[in-house]
Amino acid sequence: MRKALTEILRQAIDKAITSGGLKTKIPPPVILEIPRDETKGDYATTLAMTLSSVEKTPPRKIAELIVENIEDREGILERLEIAGPGYINIFLRTGCWLEALKNAVSRGEQYGKLDIGEGKLVQVEFVSANPTGPLHIGHGRGAAFGDSLANLLRAAGYNVQREYYINDVGNQMETLGRSTYIRYNQIFDPGIPFMEDGYKGDYIKDIAKSIVSEVKDKYFRLPEGEAVPFFTGYAKDNILDGIRKDLEDFGVRFDNWFSERNLYDSGEVDSILKALKERGYLYEREDALWLNTTLFGDDKDRVVVRSNGQKTYFASDIAYHQNKFERKFNFIIDIWGADHHGYEPRMKAGVHCLGYPEERLKVILVQLVTLLREGKPVSMSTRAGEFVTLREVLDEVGRDAARFMFLTRRSDSHLDFDLELAKKESAENPVYYVQYAHARIVNIFRQAEAHGILPPSTEGADLLLLSLPEEIRMIKLIAAYPELIEASALALEPHRVTFYLQDLATALHNYYFHHRVITDDLSLTEARLILLQGVKQVLKSGLMIIGVSAPERM
Repeated sequence: MRKALTEILRQAIDKAITSGGLKTKIPPPVILEIPRDETKGDYATTLAMTLSSVEKTPPRKIAELIVENIEDREGILERLEIAGPGYINIFLRTGCWLEALKNAVSRGEQYGKLDIGEGKLVQVEFVSANPTGPLHIGHGRGAAFGDSLANLLRAAGYNVQREYYINDVGNQMETLGRSTYIRYNQIFDPGIPFMEDGYKGDYIKDIAKSIVSEVKDKYFRLPEGEAVPFFTGYAKDNILDGIRKDLEDFGVRFDNWFSERNLYDSGEVDSILKALKERGYLYEREDALWLNTTLFGDDKDRVVVRSNGQKTYFASDIAYHQNKFERKFNFIIDIWGADHHGYEPRMKAGVHCLGYPEERLKVILVQLVTLLREGKPVSMSTRAGEFVTLREVLDEVGRDAARFMFLTRRSDSHLDFDLELAKKESAENPVYYVQYAHARIVNIFRQAEAHGILPPSTEGADLLLLSLPEEIRMIKLIAAYPELIEASALALEPHRVTFYLQDLATALHNYYFHHRVITDDLSLTEARLILLQGVKQVLKSGLMIIGVSAPERM
């Protein structure tokens, strides 16, 4: 619908330019909005006001000129109104909305699936938590966002790969191994002191106990230098197993788990540093090796090899992104926590140094989560070491509620997650409210079947009977679903789907409370059942994108 209207307006502007009514040579983009007040049209545009400053003409006169040049070859317009300083309010024929409803129902599960991605290969890398401890609620928000974004892009026609980058090189892994080694030894000698900067969560003690059950005292008192590699590897694998299990229970499965260690073992880090040096982007200063990222907008140059010869995380990150581009991704999306805010400019500069346009790298930062219980901050975990684990939240509220709640705000906005609200079986709880809308429709179809009314066909039904304002509102929401998928995918904003689902559920519940679906009039009943079939299909499709189930009973 939006595309058809956009084309009609574009043609009107072209016609006005050709006739000399408009002087501009480069017409502005046509932007259509949906007015909050439905009496002001199905769509509205400020096109005349945009053109006014260029044409040096009052916007109302330009609006009149545009309207005069509109040709409605497809017969979709009911009327046009010029309002205020120059708004063009557009009213569509009811038949257009009914055709949109027919299309939605007839396409079934394919409705809302687009081809704007043209099969382009896209990688979404998300979570990528260091394998030094269990996932916390911040990782959970990143997981819900990344997985839903991947679903959204796939629905829009992109070929999507999900990837988890395992940071298994560096000081944090050494610290993990030493922490586990000490806890292991403490089982045999409790008097052994723990390291000040070690990982203090009880999960390290659990790993140590697991090692004892397998190897007994084999490593007790063994020199640290000899023992730590074993403890590092064991602890990393144990923690990664837990991360995989938590993510699977959260409905997140990765296509690829990529180890940072492989970049070093394969020589890719050394190879890319050599290539960057040959291109003139590396220089030595204070016995360290620096990458000249300020050439591409970074606020300062960055160290890639320290004076002691140790490579920085940035060095392996550059090699990792080179590896991604070599895998032929059209563009890559990195989803990071808010604490990586200052890292984005250097990574984009690094991509430039590799010879790729920075547009091929999209970085999305996911803000922090505050856990609440009835509006008050809560600390749940003593075992994880000063943070709340994703597992604890899953165990308390379940996967559906957690995923939905994580997507109730924009990713770049702070999120308050209220545990008690997420468990309520009431309209206050958004996930319950949306899921109940789907279950309510399924129940209505059961009742219809009990009355001997089979699911009707759109071909023989009299959809003109759907004339109530509430019915037209639901049809308009159904018709807007493909536009929502397109806009959300292009903006990389899956939270828009969550907002949409709440609007559609509200419309459905309001309709249910004021009107009967199954009536004594069979034709009216069938028309309303077709409408609800469309609502049900879109609710299910949207819930699938955000990774939430569409229950048939609640």
